[in-house]
Amino acid sequence: MATATPTPCKLALIQLAVTADKEANLANARTHVLEAASKGANLIVLPECFNSPYGTGYFPEYAETLADGPSVKSLSAMAKDAKAYLIGGSIPERDPSDEKIYNTCTIYNPDGKLIATHRKVHLFDIDVPGKIRFQESETLTAGRQLTHVDTDFGKIGVGICYDIRFPEPAMIAARQGCFAMIYPGAFNLTTGPLHWELLQRARAVDNQMYVAACSPARDLTASYHAWGHSTIVGPAGNVLNTMDEKQGIIYADLDLSTMAEFRQNIPLNTQRRFDLYTDVSKAKP
Repeated sequence: MATATPTPCKLALIQLAVTADKEANLANARTHVLEAASKGANLIVLPECFNSPYGTGYFPEYAETLADGPSVKSLSAMAKDAKAYLIGGSIPERDPSDEKIYNTCTIYNPDGKLIATHRKVHLFDIDVPGKIRFQESETLTAGRQLTHVDTDFGKIGVGICYDIRFPEPAMIAARQGCFAMIYPGAFNLTTGPLHWELLQRARAVDNQMYVAACSPARDLTASYHAWGHSTIVGPAGNVLNTMDEKQGIIYADLDLSTMAEFRQNIPLNTQRRFDLYTDVSKAKP
């Protein structure tokens, strides 16, 4: 169970308007990251595929290595100049060792140091007849590990978009001491109205932790139409802040004492029946 720390956490989700111009996307991200920092945010989140259009045809074109790619360099500078932790949404990553492409989130500390990466574990392969078909696996490779990041506020779990549909990563994160799960994501106009907020609230209330999902802004001229509605949910499953589909920033204070009080009032952590079912946080993969 997470414990309180002296450093308060002010979270900012940046719902960014994404174009086909990578350089312009990076500049737009920087402007908004610095704006969020100027409002006191010390944990700042960008959306999934913030540096490129979202689509299987775009991933190979926009993919870059983490060692010397322009997006990582730019994100590092943003975090350092903002003096904040930065969860850098996600970018198409090319691994030079095997030329495979991943949907990868990079995370930075306030010194601009890259402290963690998360490769999307569950690829977005769906087919809803008459509405949407999307197969990330046509060009992307799935990641092979879960990601927990130590910060001055406590430990944070990170997932990407479709990862939120699977309860196990959030369950494992909560039981291994994370106080929040952060998901850069890009639901669409079919799945967004149905499940975007529902899944965030489910992950939050099941694990009595903070959950936030950060989407790109909606662009109806793009090939993929993001739902938007970036949202921050409290450990009781209550929506702390949300927005519409347009570009913007939302904020929330993540209070660990509130989370601890809720966990004490409804003590799920001491009431689970692991004599009847498996504790997934201790199961070997």
